Amino acid sequence: MADEQKPKQKLGFTIIKNDPTDGHKGFGIGSLSLENITPVIIDTEEEIASIQIGAMHAKSDIERGIKFTTNREDSEGGKLYWLVWVTIDFKENGPYYAGVTSCEMIVNREKRRGYKLLADHVNLMDKSMKRRIIVDNMDEKSKKILADFLKDHNEDMWNNSEAKLHIDLSDSSPHL
Repeated sequence: MADEQKPKQKLGFTIIKNDPTDGHKGFGIGSLSLENITPVIIDTEEEIASIQIGAMHAKSDIERGIKFTTNREDSEGGKLYWLVWVTIDFKENGPYYAGVTSCEMIVNREKRRGYKLLADHVNLMDKSMKRRIIVDNMDEKSKKILADFLKDHNEDMWNNSEAKLHIDLSDSSPHL
């Protein structure tokens, strides 16, 4: 039966919870844990921010049914959204927003087309996980929406966060 071929085993990207090396050795060692990162999507027109876990795999409610390209003109007349990667970490006085990075996304529902640079989204997720604050690409209105969302979500985490986050989101009194 030389004609029969076994299907190739696929080694996909594994997202696991907690420490991948905790208690065992073998498969999964070195896998990436995304336990403390959360995607937040900002709708500047509606002035709302919401956690959209589906955005981890580019499958948020906003992205569903949209063909994305790297050409802005394909989504001309579309609506601007910000995908914000928020990483939470812990220090002596409790949890805080350690990494916050923002990525642009334009969606034209009518045309079912969108614009985003997937490589930027991935790189910025990585930078958030590395505890970087990168929100300088956002307009003032979007920054205020994000700052209000982070404060409302957990004021203690907001207060425990680095002054850079408060400054970059235009909060003049960081409460540190």
